[in-house]
Amino acid sequence: MNHRQQILTLLMEVEREMRALELWSETMPSAEALMSQQPFCVDTLDFHQWVQWLLLPRMEQIVVEQMPLPEKCDIAPMAEEAFKQLDAETDQLLKLIADLDIAVTEGK
Repeated sequence: MNHRQQILTLLMEVEREMRALELWSETMPSAEALMSQQPFCVDTLDFHQWVQWLLLPRMEQIVVEQMPLPEKCDIAPMAEEAFKQLDAETDQLLKLIADLDIAVTEGK
């Protein structure tokens, strides 16, 4: 499996785990909420919404279109903080996000 395929696999695994934890929504947030200028859209979205509606689609686009990967990916610390407030077993999701950080960063 090449590097970009590994990233795509991790993106799919993050989605699968979010669905299993019922952190996946079929309803897209408003356009205004998605256009927040704050990191992770903290003023308009829950972290898992940001992952679903912005991170996953954008990373998939970058990989599929062979665009340059981000210089650094360090999402896991924010995920750890955000998921502390959830009443769900998020250890596997946190591991997948940390693995995604490593896969993207090692691609540089």
